Amino acid sequence: MGKKIPMWQVLVVILFTLICFFYATGVLGKVFGPAFDCGYGELHIPLVIATIFAALVAVANGYKWSFLENGILVSINRAMGAILILMTVGILMGAWIAGGVVPAMIYYGLMVLKPSFFLIAACVLCGICSLATGSSWTTVGTIGVALIGIGTALGISPAMTAGAIVSGAYFGDKMSPMSDTTNLAPAMAGSNLFDHIRHMMWTVTPSMIIALIAFAIMGMGHSGENADMSLVSTLQENISANFNINLAMLIPPLVVILMVAFKLPALPGLFGGIILGCLCGSIFQGVPFADWFGILHYGFSFENPDAVDPFLVDLLTRGGLDSMMWTISMGFAALCFGGIMDASGMLQTLAEAMLKLAKGRGGLVTVTVVTTVLVNVIACDQYLAILLPGSMFRETFEDAKLAPKNLSRILEDAGTVTSPIIPWTTCGVTMSGFMGVPTAAYLPYAVLNYVNPFVSIFYGITGISMEKMTDEQYEKVLEQREKAKAEALAALEA
Repeated sequence: MGKKIPMWQVLVVILFTLICFFYATGVLGKVFGPAFDCGYGELHIPLVIATIFAALVAVANGYKWSFLENGILVSINRAMGAILILMTVGILMGAWIAGGVVPAMIYYGLMVLKPSFFLIAACVLCGICSLATGSSWTTVGTIGVALIGIGTALGISPAMTAGAIVSGAYFGDKMSPMSDTTNLAPAMAGSNLFDHIRHMMWTVTPSMIIALIAFAIMGMGHSGENADMSLVSTLQENISANFNINLAMLIPPLVVILMVAFKLPALPGLFGGIILGCLCGSIFQGVPFADWFGILHYGFSFENPDAVDPFLVDLLTRGGLDSMMWTISMGFAALCFGGIMDASGMLQTLAEAMLKLAKGRGGLVTVTVVTTVLVNVIACDQYLAILLPGSMFRETFEDAKLAPKNLSRILEDAGTVTSPIIPWTTCGVTMSGFMGVPTAAYLPYAVLNYVNPFVSIFYGITGISMEKMTDEQYEKVLEQREKAKAEALAALEA
């Protein structure tokens, strides 16, 4: 094992990593000109380069490659449960879309859209759609675009409409078992997916209530009786024309919800949802048995997309095992970087510096929230805002005997929901591009997204819902740590 890496070298690694991110995403190009913009736009390769650089710094401080490699494997192993769930969720989405389950949820969700309560309805509708698909991006890029047009017809500011859309979309994304970030957060914190979702109800419910009250106040004076609802009607008609919609389609999601309530393991529950989705597809949609292999692998697509409403095509052409590979490869790259940073002690050095500001449980939660938001601001990506703070603060939460689901909830409260209200993050740029509304313009109206972190801090300070580990659970955690250290030492000796 090498020596403790000094703080200045850790900062050099962080600076180098940020330069790679900013170069790839075009931030440097906007500041210094096109010569500093590679036009790549994604963070996979920059993360690989940053991992190599971090490894070189670690080796220069006496760390053997075998030890660092073991750190990478330990980091990946921690997230393997989430990776398996991500793969299964991709299959589930393909089954549910082809089976008519997701189209039915959207169809019935559109019925709550009433002109006199447009902002509230828009938020709720996007929440339902995002909960069904597990994707805020897909929701905003399809239903959200339609809602911007409807809001304009109602005479409502596009910025207000965009704020309601983003609030609802990220509520659903955060609470959906099919969302990648919802799976990633408990994996980094050592929690369970369904425990994580249930625990988030403590923070997301009051945040959503506050947001809906705000939208009700904003919507006063917009009766919308003469609104053009043709976009919604057209979408419903196209769903009915392409799918057999009935209440039986809601059975699979209800079954999954019951599984959450009865604390059944995630993977068996998702497999059950896949089977029910396939049955719905074959019974009600007439999907041949032989087609399921392709659908479950590559996702759903219309036989003749040119004859279908473009919104519906964009919304439902997705799912399948293959659809999760981009997210999984991004996760592997980030986990490799985090593994090097963790094994070499660089994350510990950073955590020690940040934790000097933490006093007690409330201070720990506040520092974790602030750190997670800062990673979002600096790294421009919500995945890193979950992965890196999750690695940094996991042991500290454990030593405070706070249950892992507290940390996983905070990672989502501060990481997932703040990403679309930071103009230069991937989410902020994407949301703005979809809706044609600048991030800075809709930020004041994306109420849930900036209220949620403060609710999380409030619970940390008051102790409400901050569940503690039992002595037996903490002893098990210590045993797992010792086992990981033994494996690392064995790798070093080899």
